[in-house]
This record gives sequence, structure tokens and C-alpha cells, in this order.
Amino acid sequence: MSSLRFRVVEEAFKKKAVPVERPEERPSEYFAKYVFNREKMFRYLPRKTYDALVDAIDNGKPLNREIADPVAAGMKKWAIEMGVTHYTHWFHPLTDGTAEKHDAFVEHDGKGGMVEEFSGKLLIQQEGDASSFPNGGIRNTFEARGYSAWDPSSPAFIVGDTLCIPTIFISYTGESLDYKAPLLKSIDAVTSAALEVCHYFDSRVKKVYSYLGWEQEYFLVDEGLYAARPDLLLTGRTLMGHESSKNQQLEDHYFGAIPTRVSAFMQELEIESLKLGIPVKTRHNEVAPNQFELAPIYEECNLANDHNQVIMELMRRVARRHGFRVLLHEKPFKGVNGSGKHNNWSLGTDTGIPLLAPAKTPEGNLQFVTFLVNVIMAVYKHNALLKASISSATNAHRLGANEAPPAIISIFLGSQMSDVLDALENSSDDAVIELCDKTGVKLNISQIPELLMDNTDRNRTSPFAFTGNRFEFRAVGSSANCAAAMIVLNSAVAHQLRLFKEEVDKKIQAGESKEKAIIRVLKKYIKESKPIRFDGNGYSDEWKAEAAARGLDCETSTPVIFDAYIKPASVEMFSAVGVMNAVELAARNEVKWEMYTKKIQIEARVMGDLALNHILPVATRYQALLLDTVCKIKEVFPPEEAAAMSSKDMEIIRKIARHTLSIQEMVATMVNARKLANKIEGERAKAIAYHDTVAPMLDEIRYHIDKLELMVDNQMWPLPKYREMLFVR
Repeated sequence: MSSLRFRVVEEAFKKKAVPVERPEERPSEYFAKYVFNREKMFRYLPRKTYDALVDAIDNGKPLNREIADPVAAGMKKWAIEMGVTHYTHWFHPLTDGTAEKHDAFVEHDGKGGMVEEFSGKLLIQQEGDASSFPNGGIRNTFEARGYSAWDPSSPAFIVGDTLCIPTIFISYTGESLDYKAPLLKSIDAVTSAALEVCHYFDSRVKKVYSYLGWEQEYFLVDEGLYAARPDLLLTGRTLMGHESSKNQQLEDHYFGAIPTRVSAFMQELEIESLKLGIPVKTRHNEVAPNQFELAPIYEECNLANDHNQVIMELMRRVARRHGFRVLLHEKPFKGVNGSGKHNNWSLGTDTGIPLLAPAKTPEGNLQFVTFLVNVIMAVYKHNALLKASISSATNAHRLGANEAPPAIISIFLGSQMSDVLDALENSSDDAVIELCDKTGVKLNISQIPELLMDNTDRNRTSPFAFTGNRFEFRAVGSSANCAAAMIVLNSAVAHQLRLFKEEVDKKIQAGESKEKAIIRVLKKYIKESKPIRFDGNGYSDEWKAEAAARGLDCETSTPVIFDAYIKPASVEMFSAVGVMNAVELAARNEVKWEMYTKKIQIEARVMGDLALNHILPVATRYQALLLDTVCKIKEVFPPEEAAAMSSKDMEIIRKIARHTLSIQEMVATMVNARKLANKIEGERAKAIAYHDTVAPMLDEIRYHIDKLELMVDNQMWPLPKYREMLFVR
């Protein structure tokens, strides 16, 4: 047990749960302790400043720069009382992570000393180097200026000794260089468009909200085993490794008892999350071994997205205190479920009405069906764009595998809602919509009360499923920024609602009643959008053929999928709702193609290094030991007896020779393919070349390495194996 692998495995099994100190207060008492929320605003800001700031947040009123100084003063006072020494503009560049530059609250006092200082000017905006972040060519090295600008709708928060101020990030010429700016624009677009449609049914509605509830899946791996796997360390996934004899086939991990070490990690993560105002609610074992999930209560879309970005970083920090590393890659282990981040999306009004839930009255149900059908129509028109929003080099490994939805966007409605829409399509123009409430089911067990069954079942293979009062976008990857999917969904629905209102208004102006006009337009949409509705098995080959026949986008090449962003219909849609222009869309695609290329490039380099410098030396050393054994057998035993005794060893020797030769040849082929791809000028063409010629080699080389893992002496194998990484407690 002297090798690095055995030492780290031994240490992993010895580790105990780290004790977690729970606060004496109840969670409700320390919730948002480190957040400059409304309660803190009211305490630290002048009343007029507080009222103006709340009015800007709640009603979208323009924020007067004159209130920035008192806001900054109040924010600084609170932060210093909390032990803060620095502040940062916290933003979401196009890296799927976050960025921050820390500055101290210090300035010269003019008397040879220092004074704590934080002005409104520093709160509102700062300058950053826009050419050093992914920008798709909008900013060059000699055109570096970019600006971060305060987003007052997402409250400032404290991490360690730093006050984090959520901001957008834009270029000197005004284009967005982040996720937050277009997300905010998309939220404004969908809520204003939805408000106009709501007024067909209730003139009292003053505001519509876009809600998001994310479900974050992740793996935990012992940090020692993680450090002994260069592929995990550098790429986030295992590029090689044979499946464990036992993985998830017994289905015993899902919702099982949470291991002690993991439970301690989860407890501390929840405490720290609640202090940051993140309303985490659910935790459980996921399907794959060492896979878990956490989910919060739903929040307004922008805040929910910020909280997801905060918690992903928080997970990494807390995990290390417990001897773990968090894996957010969509497919870190082959042969078991990957990790997604289901985005539960809905709309609601300031009157408390959920717009995607059945109602108790015919008029309420007409409103519900109006929004339901328009969402379906938006997804149908922009199914390729929605797929592009969740596509990446990492998520490509997950889609269509095990429990993940396929790389074809369809909508699951369930039998009841499908029947309702079909009936409406074939009804008269003055139809009354009636929906069943939850159905009671009485079990023949005396101790069990009556159960209320939802009006839809669930379809785990559907990428976009209606679940009773919301849509669940299940294709989003675990490492992604939720904003990428939400920008597209909000924008597409906003555009569709505008088109719907235009059509209905024309019919009303022509003399039709409001209800008849609405129903006539809905009937047309229901018929037109039927191809996107599918309640069957999304994994079947029959569905792939049927989806193509229906005209749905079935492209599987990630670099080509990205083309959907720059197609005329997408450019027109984003421009019409004021979210992004053609320049911004083209730049973002350049970033996507470049990011895809770099991720495959890194994986190819790591694979080549591990294959040539870790695997082949061990395999040939073991082969040499077998050859030495065969030679000694021939020296000691008679020829016929020696041949019989050494036949199995010779068979293994030949297999090792075939696999090692194949690895050498394939690594050389992969390196050459990479060199040829690197010479290609355009980012799109380069990404396609990497997808077509380099990425396939990774699986081919892996096949031979995984075969060697089954043959080579267990004590000689240099890398921790799946059975060791997936079952450490």
C-alpha cells in the first residue's frame, strides 16, 4: 500500500465528518445576516433615500444619481460594522463564473493619514479591462475600457471581509459583456408584455414577475482522490476509468440516507447560504453514487440567478473544509447519471395570481390557457435557440444519457392538459374552459389519508415539461449560468406575447368580442404548435425520426447548434424585444465557439499526457513482468507443460500489446488533428473541426485505456478507480 493511489484511498476512508457549529438562533433569525436587504436599508438610509431606492426596485422608476452618495454612506456604515474592509463590483462575465476586483475602503485624508471612504460614484460604476474577459471581438487589447454598473434590484452582500455589489458589465461602446445585462432586459421584456395581456382579464394588475427555481445537482469527491486524478483537476471530468461493478443499477442511492460526512457539508452549506439570504430548502441524494442535489424556494428571476452563482462558489469553499471537492461538470463519470440544473420558470402577478396555474373560474382558466399556449408557441418557434442556450462542450456529454433529456427540445404537457388543448382547438369560438382540480385518490390502507394527485404526471425524458403551475427546463447543465437559458426563454415568450396581443387587438378592432378574439387566436396557435408537444419516451430512436419529420431541430453538433443565435429569426426576435442586437449576438457566438474549442483542446492535451506518461509506462511494466514470468516458466518446466501454464499470460501480453499500440497511434492521430484544427482561422470552423476530428478521439483512446485497467495489476494502476471515488464515505 505504498503507491500514491493507495495512500490517498486509505486517507479518504479514514476521514470523519467535520463537526458543524450551528448558530444558537433559529434560521429565520440569521437569514440574510450578510445581505443589505430592505430591513438594513431602512435602518441605514435616510427615509427619502430609502423610498426612492425601493420605488426604483419595485416600480422601475429611474434612479437619481443624487441618492447614490447617501446609499453608499449607509452601505459602508453597515459593512464596516460587520467587519468589512473591502468592496467589489461583482458581475457575471461570459465564462459561466463570476468576477470581482477588491478595493479597500481607504483614501488619503490630506493630513498624512487614511480615512475609510466609499462614495456614490464608486457605488454606481467602475472601470474594468473589457479586453481581458471573453468578448467575441467587441474589445481589442488596445480598446480595453469596460464598465461595471450597479444593479440595485439585487442586494449587496458580504463574503468574508468584502462587500459584494451586484453589477452589469458593458463595453465602452455600450454592448453587454455579461449575462446580467441581457437577463435584466429579458425580464423587463417578458413582464411588460405579460402585463399587457393580463389586462385583457384583470385591469388591477400593475406588475408581472418572472420567477425561477433552480435545482442544483453536483458530485462530491474526496479531495485526496481528486488531487490524484489530473483529468478531474484540469477538466472537471474523468477522461478515463472503467465503470465500477456496482454503480447506480440497484437504484439504492436516490433519496437514500445521506452519508455522515456529506450531511455535515450540507449543514454548513445551508447555514452559510441562509446567512447570505439564499432560501435553500431541499437536500437529498441523487441517482448516481456520490451525487446530490440542493434547491431553494422560488425567487424573482434575477435574484435567483445571482443566488445560484453565489452558491456554486460557496459550495466549493465549504466542500474543502470538509475534505471534499465539488464537481459541477455535467458528466464527470461515464456510465452513471450526469448533473443538470433544472430551471423551474413561471410568471405571476402583483395580485398573487400565478399565470401558469389552472384557476377556479372560466375567465381565470382562459387567462391560464392564454399564457400556456403562448409559451408553447414561443418554444415551438425557437426550439433550436433554446437548445443552443443550454448547449456546451460539457453538457453535450450529458444530454440523452441516462436520466438527462435528449438534444431535441419538446414540451411535455400530460394527458389532461393535452386533452384540454385538443378540445379547445376543435371547439366553437365561444367555448368555456373548465379544468379539473386535483383528483383525490383513496388508498385501501386505513392509516393513509386521501392523496391529491396533480393534473399532470412527470416525464423524466422531456427537456421542457409542464408540471402543474410552471415549466421545468430540464436540459440546463449543472455548471451553466441559469441566465443563458432564461434570457432566451424570457425573450421568446415576450416576443410571442406581443404578437398575440397584436393579433387579438386587430380582431377586437374589427368588431369581435374580446373572449372570441382570444379563443380564435389560441386555436390557431394550438394547431400550429402541435409538433413541439410530445408526451412519450424522448430516448427512443422512433422519437428522433418523428422529431425530424415534425420539423424540430435535431442537430447534435454543439458548434453547429450555436448557429441558432445568429439566424435571422433569432436576431429579429432579440432586437424586437430590446434584449440584444446583432453585434452582441455575433460576439457571444464567437465566445461560445472559442470556449468550445479550448475545452476540447485542454481535454485532448490532458488525455495525451495521461495516456503517454501515466498509462502506457504502467501497462508496459506489467507486460514486462508477465514476459519475465513466461520466460522463467519455460526455463523450469518442460515445453508442453510450460506452454499450457503460460498460455493465459501470453494472451494478456498480446492484448496489452494491441491496446498500447492502439493508444500510441491514436494519440498521435489526435495530436495531428489538433494541430490541423489550430491552423483554421475562423472560430466557428475551428470549433467544428475540434468537434469532428479531435473530440471523437477522446472516446476511442479511452476505450483502450479502460480495457487496460481491467488487465493491469490493481496495485500498479496509477489513478484512483471509479469504485474508489464513487463510494468513499
